[in-house]
Amino acid sequence: MRSRLAAVAVTVLGSAVLSTLPAAAQPSSAPGPIETVDVAWENLCTPTDPALEEVSGLAVTDDGIYAAADSGTDDAIRVLDDQCRVTGTLPLPVDPFDVEDLAQAGGRLWLSDTGDNAGARTTVALTDMDTGTGAGTLRRLTYPDGAHDAEAILLGSDEVPVLVTKELFGASGIYRPAGALRAEQLPSPGPTALERVGQIGFEPTETPGGPIPFAASTMITGGAVSADGTVVALRTYTDVYLYPAPDGDVVAALTGAEPTRVPMPDQPQGEAIAFTPAGDLLSASEANGGPLPPIRVLYGAEGLVTPGAVSVGYALQVDPAALIAAAVGTGLVVIVGGVLWWRIRSRRRRN
Repeated sequence: MRSRLAAVAVTVLGSAVLSTLPAAAQPSSAPGPIETVDVAWENLCTPTDPALEEVSGLAVTDDGIYAAADSGTDDAIRVLDDQCRVTGTLPLPVDPFDVEDLAQAGGRLWLSDTGDNAGARTTVALTDMDTGTGAGTLRRLTYPDGAHDAEAILLGSDEVPVLVTKELFGASGIYRPAGALRAEQLPSPGPTALERVGQIGFEPTETPGGPIPFAASTMITGGAVSADGTVVALRTYTDVYLYPAPDGDVVAALTGAEPTRVPMPDQPQGEAIAFTPAGDLLSASEANGGPLPPIRVLYGAEGLVTPGAVSVGYALQVDPAALIAAAVGTGLVVIVGGVLWWRIRSRRRRN
């Protein structure tokens, strides 16, 4: 067991360093000054169902709040009211491996079964779900450049699924189905090839929260698109970034638009984010061994973004030597220990 964990740690650390190298001809959001809006989040309600101790994805419709958990019991979606009471349970139509996010399109839920803490999956998957019957199908996907852990799915008005990976260091990759297939066009069971269409990276912030102090503010843990498709949200453990998408193009927004950063309340392991039909933003967190944290709401979140022209993306320039120096400064023991802790917490998944 120890040798396997050590191998995982070395693999993750090595791939993290390599992932910081700029990809040729890849558009990317540019690091640098970003407008920050410090606004008050409010408590909406606090879940009581133990199945939501590891909530990782949210979606909101007029019928309620849909929540997915990435624990060993992630074989069902819980339906909540605005008091966080469970009003229904929808068993997944197929056994999941690691559901990390939720989205909605075409009147259906889309489950992003894309978690891969060990970086070992040969395929990931999207599963659609009818919210009335729970019926749905599995659609497998393959990355063009090896395994990735992804916890954010974005479905814009064009209904083309966009996945954003979660990286310990460096830029996160942006992927969509080759040919920009809509979610409903993906063959079942597939697999369908993904294409890398960009990359995105955030600078560290001083916002508190998250389970990994040295990387909590840079790791992407969830995503959402507003009901009208004009605002895209990506979250880390500590902050949410809102991008204008006036024409509904999610990829263009992520790679060319200037985001607005909104610090979030201190959360133990925040991974879920979702827009309401009214344009408010909900945020949920895993308990991380403590009491169930409340679901927070940012009223009027959609209005914080001023629609603007999408500019040409910049190349993300990262100096590998500077990265290594920073890693040494932080302490390799802390880094490897954090990776080992992350791997140990990974539950046994069903294949």
